[in-house]
Amino acid sequence: MAYNIIIAGVGGQGTLLASKLMGKVFLEQEKDIKVSEVHGMSQRGGSVVTYVRYGEKVYSPVIEKGEANMIISFELLEAARWMPYLRPEGVIITNTQKINPMPVITGQAKYPENILEKIRQTGLKVIPLDAKSLAEKAGNVKSVNMVLLGVAARYLHLDKSVWVDAITATVPQKTVEINLKAFDYGYSLKEE
Repeated sequence: MAYNIIIAGVGGQGTLLASKLMGKVFLEQEKDIKVSEVHGMSQRGGSVVTYVRYGEKVYSPVIEKGEANMIISFELLEAARWMPYLRPEGVIITNTQKINPMPVITGQAKYPENILEKIRQTGLKVIPLDAKSLAEKAGNVKSVNMVLLGVAARYLHLDKSVWVDAITATVPQKTVEINLKAFDYGYSLKEE
């Protein structure tokens, strides 16, 4: 049986690097893995989502509604947008950062209020965190993806060293230290 992860965010947040790292980690574990990237208007701050499926044998990269074991959301509205895809026993790991989508920027819509409270009211397990602040603390706001991966790694039952090795081998050499620090902040985060 496949384990299904949705990585959702806004263009430029590092969702694709996060999925690339996951792919590397699961390949190292000799898992069959399928990754499917769906780009919205990513260069203009549009929605970007990646499906990551791994297991003994995976036949398709597509995750249907109600099938995701985990949603890693880089932005709060994206957590709400993809919530219907989560299994009842799944987990949503979400950055609490809000990034206005184009309709809000142009004044055609308002950013929804109380998103986190509405997600919690569904009874789904949600782990909210200010990943942006932790990334800044690590040394670079662009390492939000590593903070979120750090939290997710605890649920994926692999030794931390596997993730450290993948990060070290994948990110540019000059950013390794910051990315590892950001990952560790997420990995060490105490849940509320």
